[in-house]
Amino acid sequence: MRFLVFLEHHEGRLQNDSLGVLGKAASLGDAEAVLLGTEVEGLAADAGRFGAQRVHVMDDVLLDKPLPQPRVDALETLLGEGAFDAVLFAASVLSADVAAGLAARLDAGLNYDLTDLAVEDGELVGKRPALGDSIYVDVGWSADPRLALFRSGTFEPAESGGKAEVQKLESRLQDFSLAATMVEQAHEESEGPSIEDADVIVAGGRGLGGPEGFAAVEELAKALGGAVAATRAVVDAGWYPYSAQVGQTGKTVSPKLYVAVGISGAIQHKVGMQSSSLIVAINKDPNAPIFEYADLGVVGDLNEILPKLTELVRARRAA
Repeated sequence: MRFLVFLEHHEGRLQNDSLGVLGKAASLGDAEAVLLGTEVEGLAADAGRFGAQRVHVMDDVLLDKPLPQPRVDALETLLGEGAFDAVLFAASVLSADVAAGLAARLDAGLNYDLTDLAVEDGELVGKRPALGDSIYVDVGWSADPRLALFRSGTFEPAESGGKAEVQKLESRLQDFSLAATMVEQAHEESEGPSIEDADVIVAGGRGLGGPEGFAAVEELAKALGGAVAATRAVVDAGWYPYSAQVGQTGKTVSPKLYVAVGISGAIQHKVGMQSSSLIVAINKDPNAPIFEYADLGVVGDLNEILPKLTELVRARRAA
């Protein structure tokens, strides 16, 4: 099968989720990628290392801002020139807009929130969670090209050491696609790694008691060299930014260590972090659901445990 992967980039760097999807495509068939933006040709070599045989590059000042419709135009042109079996996207705000716009433009089917992809008896089959992520179902497509949007954090990037052929892409951008302009693009200021890239995550829940409880969580994350995450309830209450939310309606993460502090462990949160290599839970309720799938559970007052744990981590690192 011939796959086309939409590669998203930010500040001169390809996004890990996109590279993970590219690697998955390469494991199933012939993987090609598309890069759209300004001064992006230099990123084609990175795409080759992660499985792309060919990278289609459109470098145009009109693609400088992350607006979806000009990218839909470019993809429509590219798909008209080549017979791709499927177009794959890693979930993000921009990718979701582009995928939906392309599906409408081509009258094509789009399966979203996928967590896996397979070729079974010559047919492409997507795997998608359902019923609150309690089961997984197989989904398919009835027409080409098949469009697929994967849940964030589904695939880890894996270098294959290859080299990609670079092919220039030219596309006429429609007048209506250029009607929208971006007035301002805000960037959230943060320290340390993002929760998508962090090897260590310390997450806080309602058990922290209030936004002030995140101070201790931040101190532990800093000592461990990790990132801070939060549950939906915490985010909805305004205790912590939405960008830190892990769970069914937030981000999916898979760090080496996930420390859940004051988190009950509802299924909606579990699905966002269950692929973590090691899960440590700290909760005063010994019957909290999170202990059912944690590798290590600590029952006690987090206000006493966190400062001592942070002190021990700092002492170990200083030794």
